[in-house]
Amino acid sequence: MPYSLDNLLVIGISSRALFDLEVEEAIFQDQGLDAYRQHQLDHEAQILKPGAGFALVKALLKLNQLPPGKRLVEVVIMSRNSSETSLRIFNSIQHYGLDISRAVLAGGAQLAPYLQAFNVSLFLSLHEDDVQAAINAGVAAALLYKMPERVDDLEQIRIAFDGDAVIFSDDAERIYQTQGIEAFERHERENACKPLPEGPFARLLIALSYIQHNFKAPDGHALPIRTALVTARSSPAHERVIRTLRAWNIAIDETFFMGGVNKSAVLAAFKPHMFFDDQHGHCERAANVVPTGRVPYRQST
Repeated sequence: MPYSLDNLLVIGISSRALFDLEVEEAIFQDQGLDAYRQHQLDHEAQILKPGAGFALVKALLKLNQLPPGKRLVEVVIMSRNSSETSLRIFNSIQHYGLDISRAVLAGGAQLAPYLQAFNVSLFLSLHEDDVQAAINAGVAAALLYKMPERVDDLEQIRIAFDGDAVIFSDDAERIYQTQGIEAFERHERENACKPLPEGPFARLLIALSYIQHNFKAPDGHALPIRTALVTARSSPAHERVIRTLRAWNIAIDETFFMGGVNKSAVLAAFKPHMFFDDQHGHCERAANVVPTGRVPYRQST
């Protein structure tokens, strides 16, 4: 019987996001494909260091150990590498004991056409064009930033999200950007009882909420996932957020209405395995303290 990826949380991640391949990327950019290929073959037995998405992937794979032993998460390596240069990636996966057996090795071709074929729920990469193409295709995706110097290895999976243009659509964000704070606040007051439209990460949050409340950690008490909303919104724009999550039947564990205050200190205290935001400035500051991914705006075709 064929193996089905339906009803699984499928994470697609590039090899460069899972492992530190910055030296190899520099060789490719400066010396070309042949030099890169030879370098990978010559260093096939050399284990790669963890990359920007490693901590999140390792944590999410632990969900497959929850009782009653049902598989919840599948991770697929999605790389522009060819199969010839991929053995180093698989050797590193085996070294770290990661439960990853599936891969897309596109040999330089675009990855976006294969996202839906593998039912990908979240795509993580360090290549902006691949991330943009994923977002344009309706798949939650983020461009990862360089890892902070220290990443805490917590048992509980912790994920933090920005609100507008990430969990929610960018409709309200566009009003703020084009018309200013007063127009934004007026719009949110007038629509306080109207749920915000879904953003690119809404379905991912809903899936995590389902896992969170239907599967217990081995001790039977602690929830396996803890989520946080860290948004630049503040009163009076808070009400619509609260009512929207209520309408979606989602309870986020921790919510921070920052009102423009730098998010980094709150994120350092929460210690997420990944923080997702749409603003480069927010991401750049957050990346100094926690693993961070930027969610680009969807482009119309």
